[in-house]
Amino acid sequence: MALDRISITDFRNHAATALDDTARFNLLVGANGAGKTNVLEALSLLAPGRGLRRARLPDMARIGGPGGFAIGARLHPADGAEPVPLGTMIDPAQPTRRRVRVNGAEASALGLSEWLSVRWLTPAMDGLFTDSAGARRRFLDRLVLAISPAHATLSNRYETALRNRNRLLADEVEPDPRWLDALEAQLAEHGAQLAANRRLLVERLNAALLAETDTPFPRPSLALEPVGPEEQEPLARALRDNRPTDRRAGRTLIGPHRVELAVTLADKGVPAATASTGEQKAMLIAIVLAHGAIAAKGRAGVLLMDEVAAHLDPDRRAALFARLAANGEQVWMTGTERAPFDAILPQAAIWDVSGGALQRL
Repeated sequence: MALDRISITDFRNHAATALDDTARFNLLVGANGAGKTNVLEALSLLAPGRGLRRARLPDMARIGGPGGFAIGARLHPADGAEPVPLGTMIDPAQPTRRRVRVNGAEASALGLSEWLSVRWLTPAMDGLFTDSAGARRRFLDRLVLAISPAHATLSNRYETALRNRNRLLADEVEPDPRWLDALEAQLAEHGAQLAANRRLLVERLNAALLAETDTPFPRPSLALEPVGPEEQEPLARALRDNRPTDRRAGRTLIGPHRVELAVTLADKGVPAATASTGEQKAMLIAIVLAHGAIAAKGRAGVLLMDEVAAHLDPDRRAALFARLAANGEQVWMTGTERAPFDAILPQAAIWDVSGGALQRL
């Protein structure tokens, strides 16, 4: 078990919600619009980033509320250590600044990933393989972060250097080469590490997916398609050589921020984007399950799955529940009815959700 004693205050349509006595499997049942996904979104904010909807912080505050929100939980670390209180909030006076507390002390949002590994699968992600390259990079980096907490710091440093370089390139005044040298050194250093983390994850995912020989889910094959070199020194040289082209474009055209995650339906040898809608969803589930099997130990794992079971046939539902049980993470799922979850109901904590209020069943 990873999280319990969860409190959600003035968040979306939840005025004051509490979830106690959680289990490995946790099921939120209710009509569409009842507030089930809002609970998952609140839990997703116990990780760095903007949560599973990527919404603006002020938009998450309850309409008619004071203008802020608070989310708290007690974490049971995966290594069996003492429970750790975690919390995040925004103050009505500063609605665009998220504050985080870990074990009673102020902390950074990035610090949350050192304690807790949070992943999610939502209906909005069903179109991942036909979405933009940026959406697939964000998906990939979220998976990397769940295994390597330092990835978030690398990404932030890379993005900061990238923004500063782009600002210089877009300026009408010719930039000072020394400033570009310094920024490109940072981009090359952090970019090489980002690229190495991504390559390692893709290698491990492909190995885990290949090892799955008895599964009803189609096997995806993953590959990275970089734009430019990925090693530190070659990347620094390429950035320097590409300055005239980048200056004409007003932005940096090569580097790890342009990499494409290419996914193929292995059995048919076709790009995932051209597979059927059902095959795409099943491949996405297969990737998430494979990732759960290789997730780093020493941190508690939480998997948020929004409306995932209703659209699976009985064989795939059974396989999904079996793999989730084997992976060892705490799982939170939503559904409009209990029937698709019959196989796990005896071992699940169940809440009825209605109008932003929860009742334990």
